[in-house]
Amino acid sequence: MSTRIEKDTMGEMEVPSEALYGASTQRAVLNFPISGQPLDVGVIHAYGLIKWAGAVANGELGVVPKDKTALISQAAQEVFEGKLDEHFVVDVFQTGSGTSTNMNANEVIANRCSQIAGTAIGSKEPVHPNDHVNQCQSSNDTFPTAMHIAVGRALKEDLIPSLEALSGSLDAKAQEFHDVLKIGRTHLMDATPVRLGQEFGGYARQADLAAMRANKALKAILELPLGGTAVGTGLNCHPEFPGKAIAFIAEKTGIEFHEAKDHFEAQAAKDALVEVSGQLKTIAAGLFKVANDIRLLSSGPRCGIGEIQLPATQPGSSIMPGKVNPVMSESLMQVCAKVIGNDATVTWCGANGNFELNVMMPVMAQNLLESIRLLTNVTKVFRTRCVEGVEAKTERCAELIELSMSMVTSLAPKIGYDRAAAIAKESVKTGKTVRQLCEEQAVLPPDELKAALDPASMVEPQM
Repeated sequence: MSTRIEKDTMGEMEVPSEALYGASTQRAVLNFPISGQPLDVGVIHAYGLIKWAGAVANGELGVVPKDKTALISQAAQEVFEGKLDEHFVVDVFQTGSGTSTNMNANEVIANRCSQIAGTAIGSKEPVHPNDHVNQCQSSNDTFPTAMHIAVGRALKEDLIPSLEALSGSLDAKAQEFHDVLKIGRTHLMDATPVRLGQEFGGYARQADLAAMRANKALKAILELPLGGTAVGTGLNCHPEFPGKAIAFIAEKTGIEFHEAKDHFEAQAAKDALVEVSGQLKTIAAGLFKVANDIRLLSSGPRCGIGEIQLPATQPGSSIMPGKVNPVMSESLMQVCAKVIGNDATVTWCGANGNFELNVMMPVMAQNLLESIRLLTNVTKVFRTRCVEGVEAKTERCAELIELSMSMVTSLAPKIGYDRAAAIAKESVKTGKTVRQLCEEQAVLPPDELKAALDPASMVEPQM
């Protein structure tokens, strides 16, 4: 591999000839051969937007000559649009402030400006990575800003629409299954009847609330620390820079970002991102319940509950022919477990802010964006490959209602709790249904008994 020589304040470094990054980035590549995993592209694209916004603001304020800001804007827009992703090579587990990623962005943009201007890569002409691209900025305010932008875009553009779509599909099933009566269950034991549609309506509401929680998470990160520079004082930053730059960011993202009320809080603390993670964990906990219920309701298909049938998506066993497993539920449940685990990392990172800076930001960003991406992707496939194809097994639902000893519950107001309990115990002991025993014992006139044991009368409030 051919190389070129670039320089930074520590001296010369060999850099791959085709790379747009420079010496500072190459040092980070050599210093952090940890995971082999670069930072999530959402952060990289957010950095492109920050540098683009910074160039526009600096040009308007006369802080950087407009011929240079025009070049920076063009190159930064390419980063924002994902056209230069391959040049962002720093490992996730790097300097905790994200300085290496900030310099990676500064160097890539400066060298891309050299390409556009027809000067040599690495010459820092006509644009310098620090003096021009990074003007009015610091790693310490740009990296947390990039985190908020990346997370905000992922929530708004990906997760919220996916959760809303899932809620809609579950609600459609709730309507479809409205007339299907089945046995309810509490403590995993038979309870009084419910509508299958009522169960799916509950799942739809959980997904709807999940979308609402994702919206709450988005609102938690609207304050951006851009303009605080090194420690929150705004040293070397034009006082009008943050307002102009953040307004540009808000316009391009369609998200109501605004300048942080207190830059010291915004840079030193990461409470807003911990809050986002908490909402993601809550969403995961709810979706786990939905996926697990649907998996259990379909169990069997003949020797389990078997009240619903899931779409057959793939063979379920290498040894048992014809077996089909609830794999989409299992996939969603595994994602939920991962998100809950990621929350522990994010929480620990958020708790470790020290004085004027948090130094565990890159892995915090990575876990948050991973959680959002996984939840987005898995809810899409769970909706399209599972929920939308669920079918009710009405005969099985009716059979289990009739077999349940909990049917006796509706008789308690008529024959008393103790006598109803005795019939329930006898049903368990003898294997006879509640209806059979009541008919044998003539506990009520036939018409009254039939009405009392009608499951449709038990699925709505009676008093």
